[in-house]
Amino acid sequence: MPGERVAVVVAHPDDEVLAFGGTICRHAELGHLVSVLFLATGLAARSDNGTIDPANLESLHSEARAAADIMGVRKIEFHDFPDNRMDTVPLLDVVKRISTFIEKTGATVIYTHHIGDLNVDHAIVARAVITACRPVPGAQVRRIYAGEILSSSEYSLPQHRFLPTTYIGIDRYIDRKRDALKCYSTEIRYWPHPRSIKAVALLARLRGSECGMEAAEALLLLREILPELSKT
Repeated sequence: MPGERVAVVVAHPDDEVLAFGGTICRHAELGHLVSVLFLATGLAARSDNGTIDPANLESLHSEARAAADIMGVRKIEFHDFPDNRMDTVPLLDVVKRISTFIEKTGATVIYTHHIGDLNVDHAIVARAVITACRPVPGAQVRRIYAGEILSSSEYSLPQHRFLPTTYIGIDRYIDRKRDALKCYSTEIRYWPHPRSIKAVALLARLRGSECGMEAAEALLLLREILPELSKT
């Protein structure tokens, strides 16, 4: 739709590329305003005492900005919920941050995590998004999608595995998705790790083969609200 406003609400820097890199590029090419919200630091879980080196944090933010530029993201915002400890934070605090972001951006389409992901931060963010986007009268959000994150979605319990309902063709954007992911030099791993450049490319080809396209990103439609037809 013309003039669409899109919000990508994720836990950590690099989640937006892994799950939605091609989809973001597509929205940007269509002239849609895309904004990304990162809720957790993405670093503290790697230190022994949970502290964060400010220089490392700024480096990660710089990587996120570089990836955003490649994909055509207009706005990014960082918050500092504890990495891999978001289950220690009141859900209401997360919901309020998301609600404020959605209101500021005017987003009508939301992309976020699969609630069944192994990563606890992903699950908390997914639940908070659904809570923040309750379809009360006057609510602006019309569509909500969940995406898959390699090294989290596929590691979930069998009954919580990601089962897509929607596919978006990204063959023309696969190189830009790869370049955006390469910005995260501290996050990507070597094959055969699932969070490697090769694994991401192979997943895109696999998802494409599931829907008759060269490459695709798979999504799970969580909610879609269609307005009433005009009486005039």
